[in-house]
Amino acid sequence: MFPDFNRWSLPLLILVLQGLIFVALLLTRYFKKRNISDLFLGLILLLTCYSQICYTVGFMGWYDAFRTTKINYFLINIGVGLAPLIYLYIKSITTSNFKFKKSYWWHFALAFAVILYRFGIYTYDALQPGFNDTQNGILKIELDEAYVQSIMGYIEAPFMLIYLAFTFQLFYNYRKKIIQYFSNTYKLELNWILSFLILFSMLFLYGVIQDIVGSRFMELGYQQRWWLNLLVALVTLYVGIKGYFTDTTKLNKLDFTFTPKTIGIPESNSDMEVKSISEDDIQIVKSLMEVEKAYLNSDLNLSDLAKMANMSRAQLSETINSGFNKNFNDFVNEYRVNAFKNMLKEDKHKQLSLLGIAEECGFNSKATFNRVFKKITNYSPTEYLKSQSI
Repeated sequence: MFPDFNRWSLPLLILVLQGLIFVALLLTRYFKKRNISDLFLGLILLLTCYSQICYTVGFMGWYDAFRTTKINYFLINIGVGLAPLIYLYIKSITTSNFKFKKSYWWHFALAFAVILYRFGIYTYDALQPGFNDTQNGILKIELDEAYVQSIMGYIEAPFMLIYLAFTFQLFYNYRKKIIQYFSNTYKLELNWILSFLILFSMLFLYGVIQDIVGSRFMELGYQQRWWLNLLVALVTLYVGIKGYFTDTTKLNKLDFTFTPKTIGIPESNSDMEVKSISEDDIQIVKSLMEVEKAYLNSDLNLSDLAKMANMSRAQLSETINSGFNKNFNDFVNEYRVNAFKNMLKEDKHKQLSLLGIAEECGFNSKATFNRVFKKITNYSPTEYLKSQSI
């Protein structure tokens, strides 16, 4: 009987319904605020929920109760649409003033081709005599199941792998870029996005291994494939919660209108024109840090310091990179670490916690403070304090 609520169907049903709630929330917010990242994430969740629904209704007895169901025509390979959506979602929240370009539609060419193909064979089969009395028509059996599904199995996995590689590259390039612009990057690092990409990659690998085992070694039934669907549903819910409640709109306002050069590599003549750095430029920057203590501003970024120094961002970046041989993030945080050390010498740790002192010195998160301090001194803050007490 349908619906059959059992230990296989009920967990998936609950998770899928929760995922669909976040789809509705994200799409509603998109239509109100026109933040395109909400649209991309909403579509990502919609595709994964759609895939899970197809399995969930199977565990609920749909295929047994409705022997002539035509749902097999619409079990579409979602990976060819999901992978480009994930890539564009990451791009939309890590790119300044992201706009959807017409050329981006090409990312979905394969997905649209698959959808048109499925509707095409459905339309043809639906016109054949006796279609209402059977589950699958002639093209579904003799073309799709005999050839196309096998071909798609060889296409979908490499397609998703390529997009995953590009998405990870996009994300890590963003991570490298923000240290050139911001002194405190913790809130901009998007650690949950990295977790999502890693989890999705693991699920992708799990799915590939499962398909290989199912096609080469042994037949895998619904129950054997249940675990992958459960994990996908859990990840979908996690992404929905984090994506909806994390404000990523501020990232669209980040101004990455020029790319600072890599430290130690001379700029080519084709790069943006920057005034040659002088000793005066270096002294201006040193004065801002040592006299005016600009580093105490926890939100200090390259643009702010450039305005204070009466320089362009490119000129300031060149001054820091070439004059101090550091990127902006390391340059500012070294002053903060030295200020922290000085406050320890003044016994400030007897009045404030170590985190309290760090915040007085311009850090805005414990994670950033611990990481930066370890990088610069090779000690954790606690280890350093103990070493000074000996």
